[in-house]
Amino acid sequence: MTYSSARQPEPERRSTWARGAEHPSGGPGSSAASSAANDSNVVPITAAHTVRQEASRRADTSLPSPEVPAKGKKSTPTAGKVRADALRLLGCVRIATARQMAQITAEDRDGRSYVRRAMNELAELGLAETNGKDGKHQIWNLTVAGQKALADGNELPPRPKAGTGAKAVKAGFGPHGVAVTDTILAYTDTVLAGGREYLTDWQVEVNHAIKEIGLSFNTDAVLTVPTNTSEVRLFELDNGTMSQARLAKEVWDYERYAGHRVWEGARGTNGRTFPFWQRHRYTRSQTFPRLHVVLAGKEEHLLDNRRQALTADVKGIAIAVWVNTLPRLQHGEPWYEIGVDDPYRRRERYPDPVGR
Repeated sequence: MTYSSARQPEPERRSTWARGAEHPSGGPGSSAASSAANDSNVVPITAAHTVRQEASRRADTSLPSPEVPAKGKKSTPTAGKVRADALRLLGCVRIATARQMAQITAEDRDGRSYVRRAMNELAELGLAETNGKDGKHQIWNLTVAGQKALADGNELPPRPKAGTGAKAVKAGFGPHGVAVTDTILAYTDTVLAGGREYLTDWQVEVNHAIKEIGLSFNTDAVLTVPTNTSEVRLFELDNGTMSQARLAKEVWDYERYAGHRVWEGARGTNGRTFPFWQRHRYTRSQTFPRLHVVLAGKEEHLLDNRRQALTADVKGIAIAVWVNTLPRLQHGEPWYEIGVDDPYRRRERYPDPVGR
């Protein structure tokens, strides 16, 4: 399939990230959070308060409150709140730059300087650190003490085995993590900007595994955007570091995951089979979650070449796959649909397991 012939998907129902929008109470929750508690941190992120700004007014985790400024001296108006917001955000995404944190938490054009000041204060308190850069931007992550402070604030679900992200940054994977965060920011600022759907959870590095067939892979990001048929959307980012063959294999792994079925029934009965993902992972979804592949890290014309190659490599795949480049996504340009969800074709490709 060439660039011009790639079918563009129908416009999806859109949600919101715009400041001031209200999150509906009592909305559907995500089983992704409960079924993958050991996969990643989860924090509700809504349009009105991406890092739970309202909650931060009531609980500022365990951070010290800012001292009252001396008469006549100007200080950050909400220093404690900025620190708490940054702490919660890093607890969710593990690594981020001041630019990204300001994009989410800042309320005015001076927000980036406020965030930098807050991060320096967190570093002095031993709660955050920087171990590398993405271009000229320092990449921040929590320390073990920072994770404990966040856990003491009871803002995020406990995750005892969660890493701080420091090793990933030191190993040179910081730019990939930063690009994942940029992808989610771009998606919520463009696609989810119409007010009819809401981002309620954001998870990174989510493991999907089926031991019976030896399948295991990590999804770069899982966004919970409840709809009538699906509760989450899956994101894979290639920051220009994967080979074409490896990228295609990762996409096909999602079809293997979607196609695996499990047998249920009492011993001696016929029983019946169910999709593994629907029975044990995304239990509120009627259709397998759509996979979004985002290409970044290279010049635009090279990214378009990779998109065309991926389109050819996954031709005939039986899950919904959309692809875009990060620059196009940031400009609000449409996605390319290169795979269509087809549970009947998956049923033919992946035979039912033998009953007991």
